[in-house]
Amino acid sequence: MNLKEKLIDWKERLKDRHMLSVIVVLGAIIIGLGVFTYKKQRDYRQASNNAYNMAFFELVDYVQNVETYLAKSLISTTPEHGAETLTHVWREADLAQTYLSQLPIGSGELSNTAKFLNQVSDYSYSLSRKNIYNEGLTQEDLNNLTSLHDYSVELKNTLIQLSADMNDGRISWDELTKKGTRAFAQQVSNLSQDSFSNLEENFHEYSGLIYDGAFSEHMTNPERKGLTGDDIDEEKANEIVKEFFGQEKIEEIISNGLSENGNIPSFDFYVKVKEEDGNASISISKKGGHIVFANYNRDVEAESISIEEANKIGKDFLNKKGFPNMKETYYLKQQGILTINYAYLQNDVTVYPDLIKLKIALDNGEVLGMETTGYLNSHEERNLPDVKISKEQAKKTINKNLEIESESLAIIPTEFQTELLCWEFKGSVDGTQFLVYINAETGREEDILVIQDTPDGILTM
Repeated sequence: MNLKEKLIDWKERLKDRHMLSVIVVLGAIIIGLGVFTYKKQRDYRQASNNAYNMAFFELVDYVQNVETYLAKSLISTTPEHGAETLTHVWREADLAQTYLSQLPIGSGELSNTAKFLNQVSDYSYSLSRKNIYNEGLTQEDLNNLTSLHDYSVELKNTLIQLSADMNDGRISWDELTKKGTRAFAQQVSNLSQDSFSNLEENFHEYSGLIYDGAFSEHMTNPERKGLTGDDIDEEKANEIVKEFFGQEKIEEIISNGLSENGNIPSFDFYVKVKEEDGNASISISKKGGHIVFANYNRDVEAESISIEEANKIGKDFLNKKGFPNMKETYYLKQQGILTINYAYLQNDVTVYPDLIKLKIALDNGEVLGMETTGYLNSHEERNLPDVKISKEQAKKTINKNLEIESESLAIIPTEFQTELLCWEFKGSVDGTQFLVYINAETGREEDILVIQDTPDGILTM
C-alpha cells in the first residue's frame, strides 16, 4: 500500500469513528482561542503604549516649565517673587520625576537625568526657603541656578527632538518593554544623536550640587536603601509566606504573581486560613525577600494582654525579623487589635522615616499585620549632621506657654522627600498636647503636630 492509499485509508477510519468532525471542532476552538489571545495582547500593548506616550509628553511639558521658571528666577529681584518662582521650579521638577519614572526604561539608563531633576527640585526648594526668610541669594546660589538652567535647556531641547523621533515612529515602546535593556541599547544606537543615548550623554558629567541645607545626597538616589539582599523567585517568596503565618494555619496560598508597578516590586499572595472566617494578603519583595505588607483580619473576642505587653511582643518580633533598635512612637487600638508605629533609633536620635507598623491581637499577642515600606525605602545608618543649635537655644524659639514634658533629637521626613535633624519638644498648652520640631542646624521652626490622646490610642495631626 503506497502513501496515498494509506492516507485515504486513515481518512476513512476517521469517518467511521466520527473522529474527523472532532478534530475539526478542536482545531476551530484552538484557532478561536489564538485569535482571542492575540486580540487581548494587542489591546494590552496599545493601552500600555498610550500610557507611556502620555507619561512621556507630560515629562516634556514639565521639563519645559522647569526651564522657563529657572530663567525667571535668574532675573527676580524681590524675595517674595523669587520664593514664588522657585516654588514653581520645585513643583514642576518633582512632577517631571514622577513621569520619568513611568517610562519603560530601567533606572540605570536615565539615572543621571533623574538625579538632575531631583537636585533641581531639592535645590530650588532650599533657595525658596531662603527667600521666605528674607535671606538674600549669594553669588554661588546664582551661579548654581545658571548652571541648572543651562542643563535644563539641554534637557528640554533633547526631549523635543526625541518627541519628533517618536512621532516619526523611530522609537517603539513595545520593543523596549518586550526586550528590556538589551533592546534599549540596540535601539538607541539606531536613533539620531539627539535621542535617549544623547540625553544621558548630556548629563554624563553632571555630579550634582553641594549646597548648604538639610537635604542629603541619598535622597537623590533611586535605590531603596533598606531593600537589601539578592533577588528571590516566587517559590522562595511562598516559603516566606508560610513562615510568617505558620504552615499549620494555612489552608491554601494563591499567588497573584509579581507586581512591578508599585513602589517596591513584590510577589503578592492571597492566603486562606484554616478554621477562621478571616483571610490574609501579603506582599514579599523580589529583592531580598522582605515582607513589604501583610494583613490578616480576624475577630478578637476578649483582650487578655496589656498595651505594654503587646509592645514588648512587637519589639521581640522585629528583633527576630532583623529589625533591631526600633522605638515605639504612636499607637491605635481598635476592636481588640493594637497597631503600633515603630521608628528606628540611631545614637538616641529617633529616625521617623525608617518606620514599621505592626498589628498585634490583644487576646493572644499574635502579630496579624506588618507594613515596612518606610523602612525599606529609607533605612541606612545616617551620617548625622552636627548639632549647631543647642537644646537651650532651641527652647528660646518655641512658644513660652508650652509646658515641656520631654525633649530629644529626631530626624523627620518632609513632604519634599528630604530629611531634617530637629529638636523634638513634647509639651502642652491649655490641656492640648503638641510636638514642636526646631531645626537643630538653623534654629527654624520646621513643624508642629497636635497629639490626640484618645481612648483608642495616641495619634498625631
